[in-house]
Amino acid sequence: MKRFAELIQQLELSNKTNDKIAALTAYFEEANDLDKPYVIAMFTGKRPRRPVSTALLKQWAIELSGIPDWLFTECYHNVGDLSETIALVLPPPTTSDNRNLHEWIRDLTLLNEKDDNYKKTFIGNAWNSLEIPERFIFNKLISGNFRIGVSGKMLVNALAKLSGTESSKVMHSIMGKWEPGQISYHELLAGAHVNTDNSWPYPFCLAYALEAEPIALGLTSEWQAEWKWDGIRGQIVKRNGELFIWSRGEELVTEQFPELHFLRDELEDGTVLDGEILSVKDGTVQAFSILQQRLNRKKIGKTQLTDAPIGFFSYDLLEYGGNDLRSEPLSTRRQLLVDTIGRLRTESIVLLSPIIEFETWEQLTQLRMAARDINSEGIMLKKLDSLYHSGRKRGHWWKWKINPFTIDTVMIYAQKGSGRRANFYTDYTFAVRDGAQLVTIAKAYSGLTDKEIKEVNAFVVKNAIEKFGPVRTVKPELVFEIAFEGITESKRHKAGLALRFPRIARWRKDKKADEINTLDDLKQLLQATLTPPNP
Repeated sequence: MKRFAELIQQLELSNKTNDKIAALTAYFEEANDLDKPYVIAMFTGKRPRRPVSTALLKQWAIELSGIPDWLFTECYHNVGDLSETIALVLPPPTTSDNRNLHEWIRDLTLLNEKDDNYKKTFIGNAWNSLEIPERFIFNKLISGNFRIGVSGKMLVNALAKLSGTESSKVMHSIMGKWEPGQISYHELLAGAHVNTDNSWPYPFCLAYALEAEPIALGLTSEWQAEWKWDGIRGQIVKRNGELFIWSRGEELVTEQFPELHFLRDELEDGTVLDGEILSVKDGTVQAFSILQQRLNRKKIGKTQLTDAPIGFFSYDLLEYGGNDLRSEPLSTRRQLLVDTIGRLRTESIVLLSPIIEFETWEQLTQLRMAARDINSEGIMLKKLDSLYHSGRKRGHWWKWKINPFTIDTVMIYAQKGSGRRANFYTDYTFAVRDGAQLVTIAKAYSGLTDKEIKEVNAFVVKNAIEKFGPVRTVKPELVFEIAFEGITESKRHKAGLALRFPRIARWRKDKKADEINTLDDLKQLLQATLTPPNP
């Protein structure tokens, strides 16, 4: 536990990728072999069931620390992280405990079957035997929420450097379904679990954003252009008579999309399709807001099946006849994909993502302007000789998105962030005008420089009007341009609308609050996005 706490501290101290990789490499060289699979699981989002609610943790910490509720709340607002707050307010430990990380996780898992009195005693004893850094980690093990700036690629690079294995093979090895308590560290890196689970997916090939003009890419004849769809990236895996559907977030979503289950009978064994899960009606791709009706549901009812029918736009073939095709060029994979989709009987549900025919970059630029008319985000550019890489490889796949929508808003609420930004107001709520009133339209916390964050923080401290827990109401004076990808109706927001992927585009110091956009502006934009283009 102490060694893992040291790792977390080292990762928090630096924003440099090389420093983080060095810290990870050192940890995996020194740590207990039984701990290592659990660390890989945590850093790749495989979280165990939470044994105790955060409400109970807070209640027990207040009792043991002997401080009043209001003081704990103030501490939490200043620290910005519940696990860290609890670790800091508790009295110093009077005992010690040398259990390894995997032993702590095992014992926490057993708590799921115990009553609250047993849990309270166990957690109280743990807090009393751990120093502050280890307490913090212990609390994080309960919540499963490790936000420490370690990406999957960073972890893979560290493991590849240590093991001498290619990063693509390491990434493939740690994907899929596996239990850290049932596989050794060395078996995991070798991909030994593949033989026990037919669902094993491949790491997704990702694209970099194209910032320059496409003419810089060279000859048009070397590239394949497709529409960039706004859906759920997924892999459909058919092996040994079983069908599995994976999301890019490494979640099994097979049961959420029953319309695709026919592929269990129609796809040949040893086939893996890569593509986009979309809402498709009468061959037309629907807005992402319609697809959202189908997401994260345990049961899919008739209403969802009717209102948000599903389609799968397939654009790559990763496995064919049980053979891994990722080292074949895109042109070869595409031809095999065309043959595979062509043999399906239910072609209206599983479709080929169409190739955009073009001769010049200027022609493709004009075609891109019509992307929103078909609910596309822009264009994907893929080199015809490109392999299917794990993650991103610059120069092979590019996403050329259309410019986002933008509106001018005014900031009306602010809240402190977490982690290294816990002492600054970095979480903002923005509003537009509705007559004489201001109505909230979006929250955003990205897009400002460190210097701008400090300026906004100083404004909030000086101009706070009201306080609601950690939230501060501020004078509506700072105007920000908010960029977003789409707009939809929403009953959860006072404005009746919700923005997709809102972020701060720029601080409009040149504008005053009475110059911001209105709610009517957004309603007109919504209507425009819902109205089909004239033929």
